[in-house]
Amino acid sequence: MNNKISPFLVVNPKSYLYGAESLALAKAADDAAERTGLRIYFTCPFSDIRYIASETSHIIVTAQAMESLTPGRGMGHLLPEALFDAGARATFLNHAEHPMTMAELAKTITRARALGIETIACADSLAEGSAVAELRPDILLCEPTDLIGTGQTADDNYTISIAAKIRSIAPEIGIMIASGITTADDVYRVVRLGADGSGATSGILNAPDPGLRILEMAEAIVRAAAERDAAGGAA
Repeated sequence: MNNKISPFLVVNPKSYLYGAESLALAKAADDAAERTGLRIYFTCPFSDIRYIASETSHIIVTAQAMESLTPGRGMGHLLPEALFDAGARATFLNHAEHPMTMAELAKTITRARALGIETIACADSLAEGSAVAELRPDILLCEPTDLIGTGQTADDNYTISIAAKIRSIAPEIGIMIASGITTADDVYRVVRLGADGSGATSGILNAPDPGLRILEMAEAIVRAAAERDAAGGAA
């Protein structure tokens, strides 16, 4: 695991894509990662993990969820070892569409850490984000649930306050702001304000050219992070 996550982009098609369509977008993300040097996480259905991992070289193939299950009984559950063996090197946890109890989230982060799987843990408020930060996920996505998929981003004060609060708890955690993200300008703004990365679903999938949108977002994050660092921190 990294002591501090470098700037990143999460390409999250959820379950809108699978099979050949999922692979095609993954390859576009892989090309963007190679061209920009940015860390790009690509989520995909569990059935596509091995398929995509074998066909790409630069993206971090990411499971949509994981559990704290250990090898043995557990029919129908998500075994961390199986996800790792298939090629997943990161996983979302506690997404609004797949919530977890805090107890299960804590156990799953511990399991992931032991296996070398990065964790992107989700929270829907500053209060929940503060609690989740105590569990030390690799990345914390803190977004107002009611903005997901709306095209409306959280205001600047929200991004600034989230970044300040989470860094006061665990400065090594990568901070992700992604609610309502649609354009390269959106990801530029949240990273310039203090986030380490961003991501999108509809903002990428609904673009005229999804692959080009990924590249534009990746370039914007690289530029924003460089400008923020040169200025000595968030604007």
